[in-house]
Amino acid sequence: MAMNLLHHGADRVVIALWLGHESVETTAIYFQADMQLKEQALAKAATTDVQAPRFRPNDHLLAFLKTL
Repeated sequence: MAMNLLHHGADRVVIALWLGHESVETTAIYFQADMQLKEQALAKAATTDVQAPRFRPNDHLLAFLKTL
């Protein structure tokens, strides 16, 4: 219920009061980010005009990793 309210824009303080909690810290355990919130945050932070090159390890690094 708390996550549904948060998804629909309810303030964390209001949710804490509705649930009868003394403080927002008590309610914080219900606000663990789920996949939908993570996707929304990433969409806001993502830039569309930047292309990151694919990492290609060199032979030295590959040789080191094989020794592990």
